[in-house]
Amino acid sequence: MACHNQAYLTKYDMVSDVKPGGTFLLDCAWKPEELDAHLPSKVKKYIANNNVNFYIIDATDIAAKRIGNVKVKNTVLQSAFFALAKILPAAEAVEYMKKMAYKSYIKKGQAMVDLNYAAIDAGADAFIKVEVPEAWKTCADDAPKAPATGTRPALVKAVNELLEPISSMAGDSLPVSAFADNPDGTFQQGAAAYEKRGVAVNVPLWHAENCVQCNTCSFVCPHAAIRPAAMTAEEAAAAPEGTPFAARPVLKTNYKFTMTVSALDCMGCTLCVKACPVTKKALENAEKTVAAEHPEYDAKTAAKEAAKLAAPKIALEMVPQAKGLAQQGAFDYAVAHVAEKPELVGNTIKGSQFKQPLLEFSGSCAGCAETSYARLVTQLFGERMYISNATGCSSIWGGAAPATPYTVNKESGHGPAWCNSLFEDNAEHGLGMYLGQKVLREKLIGYVRELNEMVGEGELKTACENYLSTLDDGKANEAATKALVAAMEASTCEKCAALREKILAEKEYLSKKSIWIFGGDGWAYDIGFGGLDHVLASGEDVNVFVFDTEVYSNTGGQASKASNLGQVAQFAAAGKAIGKKNLAEIAMSYGYVYVAQVAMGADMNQLLKALTEAEAYHGPSLIIGYAPCEMHGVKGGMQNCQLEMKKAVDAGYWQMFRYNPTLETGKLTVDSKAPSADYIGFIKSENRYARLAQTNPERAEALFEKAKENAAAKYQRLEKMSELYK
Repeated sequence: MACHNQAYLTKYDMVSDVKPGGTFLLDCAWKPEELDAHLPSKVKKYIANNNVNFYIIDATDIAAKRIGNVKVKNTVLQSAFFALAKILPAAEAVEYMKKMAYKSYIKKGQAMVDLNYAAIDAGADAFIKVEVPEAWKTCADDAPKAPATGTRPALVKAVNELLEPISSMAGDSLPVSAFADNPDGTFQQGAAAYEKRGVAVNVPLWHAENCVQCNTCSFVCPHAAIRPAAMTAEEAAAAPEGTPFAARPVLKTNYKFTMTVSALDCMGCTLCVKACPVTKKALENAEKTVAAEHPEYDAKTAAKEAAKLAAPKIALEMVPQAKGLAQQGAFDYAVAHVAEKPELVGNTIKGSQFKQPLLEFSGSCAGCAETSYARLVTQLFGERMYISNATGCSSIWGGAAPATPYTVNKESGHGPAWCNSLFEDNAEHGLGMYLGQKVLREKLIGYVRELNEMVGEGELKTACENYLSTLDDGKANEAATKALVAAMEASTCEKCAALREKILAEKEYLSKKSIWIFGGDGWAYDIGFGGLDHVLASGEDVNVFVFDTEVYSNTGGQASKASNLGQVAQFAAAGKAIGKKNLAEIAMSYGYVYVAQVAMGADMNQLLKALTEAEAYHGPSLIIGYAPCEMHGVKGGMQNCQLEMKKAVDAGYWQMFRYNPTLETGKLTVDSKAPSADYIGFIKSENRYARLAQTNPERAEALFEKAKENAAAKYQRLEKMSELYK
């Protein structure tokens, strides 16, 4: 048996299925002499008492440093596994693995095949035999895991009674009675915060002395694992020892600034480091210096030397998890004890990140674009959000009960109400959620109007009038609702007691809600399009966000109507022969639908404008977000997800714009500039297109040229439409 992540040793029973005298391979960063300090006692005891042949290997280090690509780690481990299992003679096993590597990866180019060949050769003998100490047989038992605690009793109960056993693969042992609190499938939000999976090999380390406090790193983080904190002098004094603070306070305040990192929740995607402007500038300057002083260096050596030269000036760097864990205390403290500073919160890159994210620590892929978008939406509107989520990637990372990643604001206790619906009816389901609360709210508004007529001058009268004057302003109405509820609860008016009681009985429906319908392109462009069209045409005040990965990501990479011309996917193995459906222009044709196309990594400010304008619009809105995906085969992996968005926009592959029906003139704003990069060069950098160029170059050339023409025509059409609306 093999364990490919050392974090699993404390999460799951990884060794009891190994037969006495069997073999166990552990992929870890520990040396043999460090194992005694790191392995759980139950693992050590089992290995020692059952004469298990114990081997270790650092496949991550081998893949990253010896091979040059961390993504071939599994191939290294596969080779080691076959060498130890002795299912086949060693030479024969290597031969078979190389044949399969060629078959699997030649469509991605010979370079990828060669990487896997090198990984197979490296893994065949890279493992180390561990001499198991006799003392392991009688080592002290592990301390029992402390039960979860917290300020939300219902959540804590769910974590201890459901999340813990299910997460440790003991869910089948739970009796039906364990779900007595969940007869309708409703789960407490915020359970994912208790998982603390610790699966990242490397995590970001913050250097306070170089940070410019822009919060861009937090803005792009898919898992909300890096967050700024602004602390009062009292909060800073109570912070864990060693908590780093920037030399300068938060602009125009006396708050002390720190960037907190949860090494146990981070997925190690590197997006924060790639997005950091300080780190980027330091590396660029170092690369220029190295290139000028050492033109003889090859690319690998030059990059290594540039990283060394830039190190004293960077604000974020990736370090082994063990080193990054020193930041965990500060993160946990800030999450639990540092109050939100309302005066810092705003609809800017920096300001939005001082608001607690209400989507955190999901199970999405490292570097996922979808969760970066969704997390930001919750920071802007989360405390009054209803979400109807189509089945797909976003329903998997969004509702993997009992590990629920949507959560509540620690101060208000409010957060997104989330529900999953099917591919074919998600838009209708979201509309139904909106209409249901609309009916209840309109009834309550009628009661408040009656109450306003009934009471004389005073606090309750003022509260009623403020509430009624802000009915269509989500943010203002939220504050007015709180004041109204407080005034009703404090009122001693006897003649209005019955009316106050009726309103307070359903007070959760008083404030204006922000209704969102989430889903991927498979839902919006294909299976659920009829319903989506119906909902947009209804004119009702709902917001739709489409995570456009241009492929059915969750079901294995099938082509959708969002897949582009020339793209290779399942059911389009020879490259998609027809162009992408123009969902945005279809929606714009109604004239009364707010429509935007966005790309976070290309223009964060444009994304914020689109989100705030769409939510403020009293009608249907559609926002389509470009979402690079693992299925795309982005060069360098998903650590380049945000950079890939910018490349897509620069090449004219993706267009950014906003159509705002509320404007008298200039309804359509084209936010992306005319293409300035090579379109075909861009698409060939992704495996979903490069595969076709590899297997059928003539067809690829024809389809790519046509796709380039289509993209140019689309941009020109947007420009002409923009002129027409002036």
